[in-house]
Amino acid sequence: MALVSMFSLTGCHIYQKFDVSKQDSQIAREFADAAAQQPDADSFGNMPWEEVFSDPILADLIRQALVSNVDLDNARLNIEVAHANMRGARLSYLPSLAIAAQGGASSVSNGKLTNWNYTIPLTASWEVDIFGKILNTKRSAEASYAQSQDYCQAVRSQIIGAVANTYYAIAALKSQIALVENTSEIWKENVETMRNYKLIGRTNEAAVVQSEANYYNILSQLSDLRTSLTQAYNTMALLLREQPREYAIPQLVSYVAPAIAVEGVPMSALASRPDVRASERALAVAYYATNSARAAFYPGLTITANYGFTNSFGSMIKNPGDWIASLVGSLVAPIFSRGQNIARLQATKAQQKQALNNFEKTVLSASSEVSNALTSFRNNVEKSDLIKAQVEDLIKAQDYTKDLFAMGSATYLEVLTAQTSLLSAQTAQINCQLQQAQAVINLYQSLGGGR
Repeated sequence: MALVSMFSLTGCHIYQKFDVSKQDSQIAREFADAAAQQPDADSFGNMPWEEVFSDPILADLIRQALVSNVDLDNARLNIEVAHANMRGARLSYLPSLAIAAQGGASSVSNGKLTNWNYTIPLTASWEVDIFGKILNTKRSAEASYAQSQDYCQAVRSQIIGAVANTYYAIAALKSQIALVENTSEIWKENVETMRNYKLIGRTNEAAVVQSEANYYNILSQLSDLRTSLTQAYNTMALLLREQPREYAIPQLVSYVAPAIAVEGVPMSALASRPDVRASERALAVAYYATNSARAAFYPGLTITANYGFTNSFGSMIKNPGDWIASLVGSLVAPIFSRGQNIARLQATKAQQKQALNNFEKTVLSASSEVSNALTSFRNNVEKSDLIKAQVEDLIKAQDYTKDLFAMGSATYLEVLTAQTSLLSAQTAQINCQLQQAQAVINLYQSLGGGR
């Protein structure tokens, strides 16, 4: 009766290999179907990063980061740790060998030590994996090893995206600084113009003061931009594992994206993401932990063999000694630890459910990231055309207003408004170009690019 009860508690899961399609989750089943499909080699996420980021300066920076980055280096070391653990788990099937030499002597009434005896055996111990204890440990170690590889790939993808994003952020900041410096020279000339107009009675002191305030405002913007540029340089240095320095990145870098054909967010695209695969491996590790908890209800069979040389046979000491051999089998079944095993099984089942919840969340988050990146990319293409037209019109408006002011048909406030609007539009144009590049980078990363 006790044996029947034990089987009802543990079931027959202990030998089954993890299969995500058999999990109690619609998302997991859809993921399994998508993962079984042949990946599209021409999809954007499967393109080599060298084709996605063809700028030679950027490509060199990415290569340096992939060699030197601390996070990626640690991820590679985690693979080595997991591989060592997996190798150890696989070797658990082999018997353990040990030499347990021992010797001694005895004396009577403080007499001379006599009756020297010794035993020099070679001991082999082998745990027979009847109920899958070692099997599930090995499978868990293999899943952890695969998870560490997926995690390393996820870090690699993040590093590629971070370097590219920082590269275009630096280029955009340099473009903004050049724009503001050029505009500040124009507005400095405006101050002198206003002063000259005041001398001939064309304007008043209020216009002069307003032009000076406008000039000081744009100089203060330069300070903020230069601070941001230094911070961007420091971010790049951290990614490349270097001391902070400036990088020879040109301004006005426009990113030309390769042909991108992504319609919706197919599950097959998410199945290629390394973080999603890593989450699936974590679920597998939790599954094997539950199996190990089930296997704890079953007895363990250990076979021990000894072979060696001794001069001691019970109470008789024989010189010279002789060879000895023994073979012992032991079967140990849990009795009083049954309650503890039940608690452990309940805990691992709850942790497996948590791992399934985390897996579903990872898949849904990945889907949201791809959708956001794709929407941002499409909308920024349209936005770029609109801002370009706006800048062209505002350049004309500024020129017209200056001419009207020179003829006395417009006020300085109208000139100031036209110049400020043009600067804002030109700044927005640079930001839009940056957002376009970042949208493509984020889309590539959200599709697990850089494999």
